[in-house]
Amino acid sequence: MTGGFGPWSNSITDAERVARLRCLRALATAYGARDLVAALLQAERDPGALEQALSVLDRVPALRKRRLLSLYNVVSEQGRAARLTLER
Repeated sequence: MTGGFGPWSNSITDAERVARLRCLRALATAYGARDLVAALLQAERDPGALEQALSVLDRVPALRKRRLLSLYNVVSEQGRAARLTLER
């Protein structure tokens, strides 16, 4: 896999990958990126479709993609911070 972030990270479990795909899909829905929503849903069902989903993400217009990924990063960081707090 390429990308190394979000659901394309090489260091996550399959369950975490699905969770990240769903999070990104929800944000893509909010930003009206219908092709990306469909590609992320397909990747949830078929891990072989991850590369295609990344390709579709790359085709999202720059400003929309930047906003979507920025919000995804904020949501992801909050999730990591909450897990760290719970582990203590």
